[in-house]
Amino acid sequence: MAGAALAYIGLGANLGPVEQTLQAALEALAQLPDCRVAGRSALYRSVPVDAGGPDFINAVAALHTCMPALELLARLQAIEQAHGRQRPYRNAPRTLDLDLLCLGQQTHAGPTLSLPHPRLHLRAFVLLPLLELAPDLALPGLGPLRPWLAGVADQAIERIAATARW
Repeated sequence: MAGAALAYIGLGANLGPVEQTLQAALEALAQLPDCRVAGRSALYRSVPVDAGGPDFINAVAALHTCMPALELLARLQAIEQAHGRQRPYRNAPRTLDLDLLCLGQQTHAGPTLSLPHPRLHLRAFVLLPLLELAPDLALPGLGPLRPWLAGVADQAIERIAATARW
């Protein structure tokens, strides 16, 4: 795809049939116009950060896309809605969470979107799967991501075996 940028999308859920939902979300990403899934990480189990509820299952997908950032964000939110995502309060348990972590080397600061994602370097459930896909990734304002791992070493996270579909 000419003019495509590589986006990294964080996927997570802790309600319902989590692995099936994450697989369906990955399939929905592959169906987006002007997009092609370029890879996905393994699944990771982690305890909720700044929230209660069951453990989360998380992953990161790489997506080649020609979409502008705000359009991609709207498409991600539509996929969340299709899977019953509700936002009753900040950090509530969820059936599906799709976060636009970065879109190439773009930066954006607005009321609905910040790029790179402002907390990606503070969360083991984002850093570990992201670095699995892009071990040498460096982002504006953060630099190389690998050194940030030391700051999340105390966060409980486990790489898990997936079902045959993932």
